[in-house]
Formats: sequence, C-alpha cells, structure tokens
Amino acid sequence: MTIPPANVTIVQKLGAPARGAMLTHLQRLSHEDRRLRFGVYMTDPALAHYVADIDFAHDHVFGTLGSDLTLLGMAHLALDRDKSFAELGLSVDPVYRGRGYGLALLERGRLAAVNRGYRTLFMHCLTENKVMVRLARKAGLRLITQEGEVDALLALENTNLGAMAAEAMADQIALADYFSSGNSSGPSVPPAPATRPAPPAPASRRRGGRPALTGPPARSILAPRSAGPAR
Repeated sequence: MTIPPANVTIVQKLGAPARGAMLTHLQRLSHEDRRLRFGVYMTDPALAHYVADIDFAHDHVFGTLGSDLTLLGMAHLALDRDKSFAELGLSVDPVYRGRGYGLALLERGRLAAVNRGYRTLFMHCLTENKVMVRLARKAGLRLITQEGEVDALLALENTNLGAMAAEAMADQIALADYFSSGNSSGPSVPPAPATRPAPPAPASRRRGGRPALTGPPARSILAPRSAGPAR
C-alpha cells in the first residue's frame, strides 16, 4: 500500500456513483458562490441537470474529501472533442477555502489534461471572482480580461513518462487514503477506478515545447445549458 505523504492535499478521482455527493456539494454553495462558479445563478434543478449531464466516459471529475468522506471541493475537467483545449471549472466549500484545495484540484486537472494529449488548459470566470483570479495567477495561467469576464489559459507541455508516473502515483495515494479512512458505513463518495492514460506519442510525432497561445476558445464547453430563473 502506498502511504500518503504528510502535508499533501489528497485529490480523489470521482465517477458516476458520486453524482449525489457532487450535487450536495454544489447545492451547499450560496447564491453568490453559484453565480461566481457558473457565471450565472444556478437553481437547484439546474445544478441537478448539470451534474446528471456530466459525461464520465469522456470528462474527468476530481474531489477533495473530509475525514468523514464529505465532498469539500470538486473540479470538472471537460475535454474538447477536437482536442483543441481542456476546460476546468472548480468549487470549494467556503469554510475550507485558503487550505490549498483549489490549487491541488487545478494541478490534478492539469496533469490529466497533459497525459491525454491536450495542449491548452482553459478556465473562465467573472472578473469579480477574486478567489479564482488569484488561483489562476498562482498556477501560472495567462489572464485575458474583457467585458467583466476573465479567460485564463495555460499552455501544456507534451506528456512524458514522468507525467504518466505522477498521475499513476496520485491515483494510488488517493486510493490508499480513501481505504484507510476507516469509514464503516459505506462509501459516501466512492472513488472512480484508476485509468491508465494513453502512452505518449513517439518523439518523431510530437512537437517540441509548448504551443503558442493566441486567445481563449470561442466557446465554453462547461457553460450550463440551462441555468434556470435568477432569484
């Protein structure tokens, strides 16, 4: 069994069985936090629709858990079908902010995007979302501000054996932490099975370095289809 290092924020990979925990987490957010997370206010039914619509066969969802396996924060990594970009949206319960959970979720999403061949990580938020803007800056994303909104972009390196090993280790540490929690009432947030990313392409088929960033994608693949009426 892999022992989780001390002072490391454990990030679990979540699957469809955790939809209920995801919805509970999002519904605990205040009206203002919901608006900042999605760009518009999301009603409870709209949040339920959003969670039900997550495609776990294609996208990835990560979470940080409390000692009782309550979901404290989550990140949804939506992958563009054309492999043009990967988009990340995340949220953390207000009580648990300032502990590094957001950065850990962002870094775990970045690693997953790298290992699946994506060249650009994209995040979108309102300019007034100061927490997310600070987080994006701290993680090295380039910010483009226009008309009250911020697009944050990060050029991703090519995958390599080191990145693949780092993701495999992160999955092992997360599983070890989950099963050592001593929870006897059943998994309230069951982790998703670990998946092996595709091996990196041969060097002759890869472009060196990071791609140039010309601007944010023309559309958001994390934008809610229906936000419901504002309240």
